[in-house]
Amino acid sequence: MADKNRILYDDLVQNALIGVVRQVLADTAAHGLKGAHHFYIAFRTDHPGVSIPAYLKERYKEEMTVVLQNQFWDLKVTDDHFEVGLSFNQKPAHLVIPFDALTGFLDPSVEFGLQFQRGSAAAKKKSAAGHAAKNTAVGETEMPPEDDGPASGGDANVVALDRFRKKK
Repeated sequence: MADKNRILYDDLVQNALIGVVRQVLADTAAHGLKGAHHFYIAFRTDHPGVSIPAYLKERYKEEMTVVLQNQFWDLKVTDDHFEVGLSFNQKPAHLVIPFDALTGFLDPSVEFGLQFQRGSAAAKKKSAAGHAAKNTAVGETEMPPEDDGPASGGDANVVALDRFRKKK
């Protein structure tokens, strides 16, 4: 049970960072990608509200990463989720991804990344294990496979809050 006398800074920061992703995706939906910008978006496939085709769910049981770059369509952004059309092995797919399911966001064109740690400690451990597996799904014309996406350490400016969390 949460202590009602505490400010939950972790949750506030995570929600603010989700707001950054929401705003970037809304701008992209309205105006298209700008310049060389493109996005790797990692999310929990087992999160409530995620809707992906069964063949993707079977392959990416816990987490996957999609790339919004050359071929995507019907990007729609709401307060709590986004929807996008992507192609996997020349099969069109419609994905619905709640913002609460996000585990990472990366724009490699400017070396900007965000990492999200949401939910219970068990969910956080599962998310970390999912990142280690580097489950990346890339459509036909998105980024080449040699780019590791949000799971890569690289020189990207990744915001991770774990080092500031109080150890139990």
